[in-house]
Amino acid sequence: MNICVFCSSSNAIPELYFDEAKKLGKLIGDNHHEIIYGGATVGLMHTVAEAARQAGARSVGIIPESIHNKRLSSPLDHEQIITPNMRDRKYLMRKRSDAFIALPGGFGTLEEILEVITLKQLQYHNKAIVFVNTDGFYNSLFDQFERAYRDSFSKEDYKSTYFIADDSEEAISYIHNYIPVEQASKWFDVPGPSRF
Repeated sequence: MNICVFCSSSNAIPELYFDEAKKLGKLIGDNHHEIIYGGATVGLMHTVAEAARQAGARSVGIIPESIHNKRLSSPLDHEQIITPNMRDRKYLMRKRSDAFIALPGGFGTLEEILEVITLKQLQYHNKAIVFVNTDGFYNSLFDQFERAYRDSFSKEDYKSTYFIADDSEEAISYIHNYIPVEQASKWFDVPGPSRF
């Protein structure tokens, strides 16, 4: 299975996040999966990919040219893909992957994981999506999701589009046991003519 990992590229974050990234990478390798990731030599990206390789996983780094030109791309990947822009990078990451895991990260990680949730919601794919909620990192985001459900910006049915794992073991277990379910229509009512 090809598992895509979205995660931080920061080296300045607390050690506990690196510890969890190492665990996830080792589990990916121990279970004979391939890791698809952002291809950089910094932050959790480097840590999770290196741990996966050390445990026997094949790694595919997909990195945009602008970041590659900053000499931040890993020379250790089994396959390196350099894309002209971020849009193509995200497209290839989605296309090459059978499941998605978000470790803690910043704006880029949020954009990536929310995009795959949105595409699943719109029935472009039906792959497993998991947040690894290390030390409650994503709790405020999940509170925002709950507000969206409560005020009918999103259907509560869409809680099933993603899974919240406390740790990497729970994330990998979910992916191994994932059974796709048909997604409900995004809209509460069939859209009618504009009011204007």
